Amino acid sequence: MVDMADDILSLPPPPADVRLAYGSDPNQFGDLRLPQGKGPFPVVMNIHGGFWRAKYDLSHAGHLCAALTAKRAATFNLEYRRVGNSGGGWPGTFEDVARGYRFLPQIAKRYNLDIARTVVMGHSAGGQLALCLAAHEPEARRAVSLAGVLDLQQAYEQHLSNDAVVEFLGGKPKDVPEHYKDADPMVLSVAGTQWIICGLADDVVPPFFSHNYAERKKQKGEDVHLLEIAQAGHYELIDPRSAAWPKVEQTVLHLAGF
Repeated sequence: MVDMADDILSLPPPPADVRLAYGSDPNQFGDLRLPQGKGPFPVVMNIHGGFWRAKYDLSHAGHLCAALTAKRAATFNLEYRRVGNSGGGWPGTFEDVARGYRFLPQIAKRYNLDIARTVVMGHSAGGQLALCLAAHEPEARRAVSLAGVLDLQQAYEQHLSNDAVVEFLGGKPKDVPEHYKDADPMVLSVAGTQWIICGLADDVVPPFFSHNYAERKKQKGEDVHLLEIAQAGHYELIDPRSAAWPKVEQTVLHLAGF
């Protein structure tokens, strides 16, 4: 496995067509990229990772968004308040994601977006936010998790990224049950289609998070699909230059109706 973390996180992203504010906070905006042509275009709302912390922003996710836009999907790369920002953490972080999602119909006519073909996608902590959104927003019918932190109790027990879950929730899961029960995809119910993608060589969010989530949700009767990619690590799933990317891209475009 080639470690692409420093590379993909430091490369400047391709420019977006327009940056749009969905709220008044400096972190409440998204980068919209539009394909060539008239549309209407399906739209992929991407939620970047970084263990919910302010030190990581949306820049590194611009590469995958540009790659999808080149295949005729509009992309909305979402920024949001994170731990370390005023109002970040639960529930403010999730409120931003939900607000960004509800913003899409407001700009659909202006940018010729086909809202009926919206896909919500997130990487790492963004995977948690994407599936949490799909659980709380009935209209979010297509969701993709890339190496998602999909079990917050297990993430706490494994002390992922120096107890990032405790920072995000504002306490240990057992100490903030009102936050935990609304934030953890593992205990929520998702009505729409879910694609859970992970790399079997991931040493940041172990692949059993995705595997166990998919198995649990299948037992509950949810429409969930698991794609495990051999020899792929955590960042290969969001790097359009990687051997894993074509499988990710194909899955997302299929969900978008191509």
